[in-house]
Amino acid sequence: MQETYEAILRGDHLEWSGEDRPALSSHDRPVAVRVTILGEAAPAGNGRLMAEALERLADMQALPNLPDPAAWEREARQERPLPDREG
Repeated sequence: MQETYEAILRGDHLEWSGEDRPALSSHDRPVAVRVTILGEAAPAGNGRLMAEALERLADMQALPNLPDPAAWEREARQERPLPDREG
């Protein structure tokens, strides 16, 4: 279950209201806000890790050399008509 907290937003700084406060560190006019903790943020550097993984796949030649990638995709997806639609 997600937890929601009340706070005052001053610029880029939150001032927590009440006794319940999340365990976190963390506009020109003060604004009353409700903050819902969604979960942990994705770690920085995921793009770099993805690029490294793709480079390793390329080095391994994991994907075949496809003369017509679109034809390969159509075959792999085995396209079919959608229900209740004229094909």
